[in-house]
Amino acid sequence: MPLRLDPTFRDALTDADRPLIGMWLSTGSPLLAEICAGSGIDWLLIDMEHGPNTLTTVQQQLQVIAAYPVTAVVRVPFNDPVIIKQVLDTGAQNLLVPMVASAAEARAAVAAVRYPPEGVRGVGSALARSSRWARVARYVQDAATTVSLIVQIESTDAVEHAAEIAAVDGVDGVLVGPADLSASMGLPGQQDHPEVVAAVHRVFEAAHAAGKRAGVNAFDPAAADAYLAAGADFLSASADVTLLARGSEALAARFIPASGATGSGGATDTY
Repeated sequence: MPLRLDPTFRDALTDADRPLIGMWLSTGSPLLAEICAGSGIDWLLIDMEHGPNTLTTVQQQLQVIAAYPVTAVVRVPFNDPVIIKQVLDTGAQNLLVPMVASAAEARAAVAAVRYPPEGVRGVGSALARSSRWARVARYVQDAATTVSLIVQIESTDAVEHAAEIAAVDGVDGVLVGPADLSASMGLPGQQDHPEVVAAVHRVFEAAHAAGKRAGVNAFDPAAADAYLAAGADFLSASADVTLLARGSEALAARFIPASGATGSGGATDTY
């Protein structure tokens, strides 16, 4: 019997009656991925940009997450068609491409996730988990419907071009990274600065005007609440490493008052 692939993040966003809340997987550990997958969270981001993830650890995490009702998104390290091809072949159906600052870069990302003639993705699905080794009927012909693409806006140039980026056919949504954005604005480490917040809101407005979904990284709960109130359709609220760091610090502080574990600012360092 032919197999069917899971619904995409695009489908989940379309069907949702509330914003979708996610978290990062930065350790490369399938065990931690499975623990988080069973938490009730809406979506998980396997991070290859700032986490020690490889194609092997990405595939392993996709495999364990597949047993749970949660959507897996993979952030590739950069907008490169070879890496995107390889990540898609591991079975990733939802990609986040970082540092997209123009419509041309967005179109390049779209081309990388689509087979010719619409794109440039190399055809090798019969050898890969993406088609379940040719067990998914018409995978090559229908692959574009099984993949969703989110692009990340992280610079002043990207904010200026947000409307053009969001309007690109094949881009399903945009995710704002306030940490890099604040640095780009000359305000490093000040993700809560009014000018940074206003820039995030501009991206929300541009995406919604184009009929696309808008999200943001916001590890600080107060910032997360404010962005949800401002219309974020999806949001990443923490990470496995952040939860472990803050939780272990709280444990040490509870039982060893002189430990000095205070959790110095890591909770808001969201990329």
